[in-house]
Amino acid sequence: MTVALVRAVVLASFSLTTSAAFAADPLPDAVAAPGESKILTVHAEGVQVYECKPVTDGKLAWSFREPIATLIADGRTVGRHYAGPNWEHVDGSVVTARTAGSTPGATAADIPWLKLEVIAHRGNGLFSGVATVQRINTSGGELSGACDKSGALKGAAYSADYVFLRRD
Repeated sequence: MTVALVRAVVLASFSLTTSAAFAADPLPDAVAAPGESKILTVHAEGVQVYECKPVTDGKLAWSFREPIATLIADGRTVGRHYAGPNWEHVDGSVVTARTAGSTPGATAADIPWLKLEVIAHRGNGLFSGVATVQRINTSGGELSGACDKSGALKGAAYSADYVFLRRD
């Protein structure tokens, strides 16, 4: 295959994947937020960080530790996403949330779509009125395979769209 053909196939696959991901309208009930209005939608690029930890019978397995992602809107970095889980906007406003609903990603390699209920706000800015965060259109982020050293860290690249909502 030529480089041009490979690029065309990759772009076509990306377009089909993106179109399919956005076709889930309305969203599955588990992540829907009826009676709420969108404040902002951003695209996230980052990693889901996993830690090798002992589980039953002393065996080791990968356990989710934290996300690390850049939030992008209109081609510009507008914030970051990190452990908490927290989302921080460039205006200094921050929300912390907890999972309120989940539905599987498109493939076994994709982290689930989530509905997250905001439990804390910091700062005055765009995120100060956010009540719910949705993680949709996920790609990647799941980690599989054996781990052999307790405490080892490994990242799984992912992307997702985060929708920030306020109650009407």
